[in-house]
Amino acid sequence: MRRKAFAARIWSKLVAFDKAERLLARSDRVLAAVSGGLDSVCLAHYLRELSRRKGFKLFFLHVHHGLRGRAADRDAAFVLRLARNWGLPARSVKVPVRALAEARSRGLEDAGRKLRYEALAAEARRLRCNKAATGHHLDDQAETVLLHLLRGKRLGALAGIAPRRPLGRAAALIRPLLPLTRAELKIYADVHGLSWREDATNSDPRFTRNWLRIKVIPLLEQGNPRVRERLAGIARQVRALGKKAG
Repeated sequence: MRRKAFAARIWSKLVAFDKAERLLARSDRVLAAVSGGLDSVCLAHYLRELSRRKGFKLFFLHVHHGLRGRAADRDAAFVLRLARNWGLPARSVKVPVRALAEARSRGLEDAGRKLRYEALAAEARRLRCNKAATGHHLDDQAETVLLHLLRGKRLGALAGIAPRRPLGRAAALIRPLLPLTRAELKIYADVHGLSWREDATNSDPRFTRNWLRIKVIPLLEQGNPRVRERLAGIARQVRALGKKAG
C-alpha cells in the first residue's frame, strides 16, 4: 500500500511538472527516445499513458550505437518488441559512434550524444513531430551540474539540462522526467510491472559521468543526503536568473 501511495505521488509530480512547463498538448506529435534502459522505458510508459488522456500522437525511436555487439542488438529488439506490444510505431536506427569519435578525435560519450540528437532531429522531421522527448531525470541533472562545475564552465552552464529547448528548426526537445530521481523511477517501474535492459557500460568508471555517479556523488551524500536535489536546485535557480535577464 505504501508503494502505491509513492507511485501516486510520483505520477502527481510528473503531471504537475508537465503543466508547469507546458510540455505536452493534445495537438502534439511526440517522438520518444527509447534506449531500453530504466529511464527511457519509464518515459515510454508515462507518455503512452498521457497520450491516452491528452490524445497526442506518440512514436518511439531507438538509436543503436553499434558499440556493444549482440547486447546492443538485443536492446534494439527489446524496444521494438515493447512498442509492438503496446501498439505503437517504432523504428531503430544505427549511428557510427566509433567512426565519428576516431575521425574527429572525440570521446565515445561526446560522439554518441551528438549522433543521438542528430538522429532524433532527423526522425522528428520525417514523422512531422513537433516534440521529441528524452528520459533525463533529476540524477542526470545533478551529475550535469557537478560535471560543469568540475570543468570550470561559465555560470550559464550551471542551468544544466533544460526542461525544454529547440531541436532543429521545427521541433522542441522536452524532458518530462526531470523532477524524478532514479530511485523514484525504479518505484514507478516496479508498480507498473515494467522491465528494462541494463547497459554494462553505465558501470564503467572510466567514463566521467559514470565516475561522478558511482564514486563522487555517494561520497558527497555522506555529508548531505539530499545533494542530488541541491544540485538540481542550483540548475533551477540559474535558469530562473537567465529568464529574468532575458
